[in-house]
Amino acid sequence: MLDILQTILVTIATLAILVAVHEYGHFWMARRCGVKVLRFSVGFGRPLLTWTDRRGTEFVVAGIPLGGYVKMLDEREAPVPAELQSQAFNRATPKSRIAIAAAGPLANIVLAIFVYWLIFLNGVTGVAPIVAEVEAGSLAARAGIVAGQEFIAVDGTATPTWETLQMQLLERIGEDGDIHLSLKYPDSDLVYESTVALSGWMQGVEEPNPVRELGVTLYTPALLPTLDKIMPDSPAERAGLQSGDVVLAIDGKDVASWSEWVEYVRGIPEQSATLLVDRNGQQRQLQITPERKLDESANAYGYVGVSVAMPEWPKEMQRKVEYGLLGAAVAAVDKTWQMSAFTLTSIKKMLTGLLSPKNLSGPITIAKVASSSVQYGFFSWLTFLALLSVSLAVLNLLPIPVLDGGHIVYTLFEWLTGKPVAEQVQIWANQLGLVLVVFVMVFALYNDVLRL
Repeated sequence: MLDILQTILVTIATLAILVAVHEYGHFWMARRCGVKVLRFSVGFGRPLLTWTDRRGTEFVVAGIPLGGYVKMLDEREAPVPAELQSQAFNRATPKSRIAIAAAGPLANIVLAIFVYWLIFLNGVTGVAPIVAEVEAGSLAARAGIVAGQEFIAVDGTATPTWETLQMQLLERIGEDGDIHLSLKYPDSDLVYESTVALSGWMQGVEEPNPVRELGVTLYTPALLPTLDKIMPDSPAERAGLQSGDVVLAIDGKDVASWSEWVEYVRGIPEQSATLLVDRNGQQRQLQITPERKLDESANAYGYVGVSVAMPEWPKEMQRKVEYGLLGAAVAAVDKTWQMSAFTLTSIKKMLTGLLSPKNLSGPITIAKVASSSVQYGFFSWLTFLALLSVSLAVLNLLPIPVLDGGHIVYTLFEWLTGKPVAEQVQIWANQLGLVLVVFVMVFALYNDVLRL
């Protein structure tokens, strides 16, 4: 119950921040351009909180935090008194209307830069991507990559951590041609250059994992059967298991790894088992009966409600980059630009069939990722917030009617030709754009449901 409540609260907070910043961009620019703002709303539906400022703008916090809007004075929507007509949005210059439309996405870009600046100022920690295994006959094997080597660059771009390696490889998804890999052994400065020939690499793959597709398994410390979190009212809690317990044996069979423990438990739903655990140097014997649950294929499995204690990485594999105030700002701008370009490239590849549309995510996935990111720490959540902010900015700038980008296109046409887009054309285009946006949202939600 607490986990569900946390997911709801974190999701609301995440979306509220993104929406409030986006709409504030429109609001701020509208006032700078002399356009009267009637309402500033964060969320849709029934108002939960309202107040009015001295300029007559009504501020609203509504119950459905999946968007928001800024309602401006506009003669196309309602009659406007003569003394206020100069403050109507439709009477603003094309330059002002473009600025107002663009200010929302730009506010999200500024938010992303600020959040990344905070992240870089704190220092960026990662793990070196060292090869543990290479699958026989794989792309990596044919390129001569062997266990023990460390990836240091992809196509000339440094890859000091797992994250940077994944990002650089993801940029080549669906492509043909050569990808250039630079590797070295951790205790050597000699660099080995490898070339991998790609042909529609990972095209149409629903959940692309570029390192795995290369045929590489990166090194991770062994997961020992050491317990971390014990779920409330779970079989583990009822059996008396505690955080920090190390499972030594189950039903007389030694347990050497976390995977052995999980495999055994999953195979005995509703069957009592005898555990031998080590607790602070003392051995204890406990009885546990896993609950019966069903997977996506309706197959039964055992569940006890524990998570694994993550092992520490060797210090020589840990990478941390420190930044000063200016260095963090430069890195933040660069990261925001990189993620914006990656988002646009992903959209292009999705439209051309190089990237599976099943990678689209909706509110359910956002909620799950937001909640899990908080569990990994405040800066993990900040990273997710920045990524969402960039995505929101880029998507809103697409030239689709009903989005900010569509309004910018309309106004640019008017600015260049001296006359507005025909009203009937705008109506048809807006209807088409609305259908497209709703379709994408429904499809993303459908993908979410399939992932449950």
